[in-house]
Amino acid sequence: MERTRREMMKSVGCVLAAPGVLRARTAPKRYPVGFSTLGCPKWDWKTILNHAAEWGFAAIELRGLQGQMDLTKCPEFSAGRISASLADLAALGLRIANLGASANLHIPDQAERKDQLDEAKRFIDLARQLKSPCVRVFGDKWVQGEAHETTIARIADGLHELGGYAKGSGVTVVLETHGDFPHSATILEMVKKAKSPGVGVLWDTHHTCVAGKESPAETFKALGPYVRHVHLKDSVPDDSGDKYVLTGDGKVPVKDIVGVLAKGHYRGIYGFEWEKMWIPELQDPEVAFPHFAKVISGYLREFGVSPA
Repeated sequence: MERTRREMMKSVGCVLAAPGVLRARTAPKRYPVGFSTLGCPKWDWKTILNHAAEWGFAAIELRGLQGQMDLTKCPEFSAGRISASLADLAALGLRIANLGASANLHIPDQAERKDQLDEAKRFIDLARQLKSPCVRVFGDKWVQGEAHETTIARIADGLHELGGYAKGSGVTVVLETHGDFPHSATILEMVKKAKSPGVGVLWDTHHTCVAGKESPAETFKALGPYVRHVHLKDSVPDDSGDKYVLTGDGKVPVKDIVGVLAKGHYRGIYGFEWEKMWIPELQDPEVAFPHFAKVISGYLREFGVSPA
């Protein structure tokens, strides 16, 4: 009887150790690091997931897939395939951190504005299905010849509408510190005027530090309660403005940023935005992604953040 019992347990152990089965049941502990698919525009869905798991990432930010920037048009997220895509994520212990919409909320033309808001709403619907906590939108630009207060109000109105649309979905609409808005005070004004619990901030740390000339502590002090997702990247000044370099090799205080977030009890993903889609000459993701994971995980370890 005892021998039979041992043989049975051995057999069960073999089943659990089969490829994919153990990983699906027991998610590995990882530091809260992720990457945007903007950095790997040639990779297919399975390649993205396999590399993410291999290099110790916990999450993925979806910003296009093989050149298709409207995620709602990707076959992987169609009605017939989205369940399989969710199973692919679960099998490797991965999750989606954010969906990057291209919607711009500054646009005054009513027809174009409706198109922008409709895109954001499609992304919110997809985010709910993918269990993504966030959808990113842009304020983007000051409207030429228009008072800043008017542009701010229009962006805030758009955020309010999208926050209301997302109510009950588990999705937060996050306004990125991007384009003409690198200063925390302006972003804070827009978010507060939106008056919606479904609205937060995506802190593009490079933009506030380099374009906005703000210290990480200054930005986080203003925006910390609203920050739901973070973009990290490094650069050095050059003749054209700024040249992106591997994490830790540049002049951006990336380690200080991680420290401010960790000490401020930020609970989101530390996301790598490597703009390979727009700047093809950047280092390939096979180099830049694992380097980022190693460097940021080291910083997190130093600041007392544990893998989960």
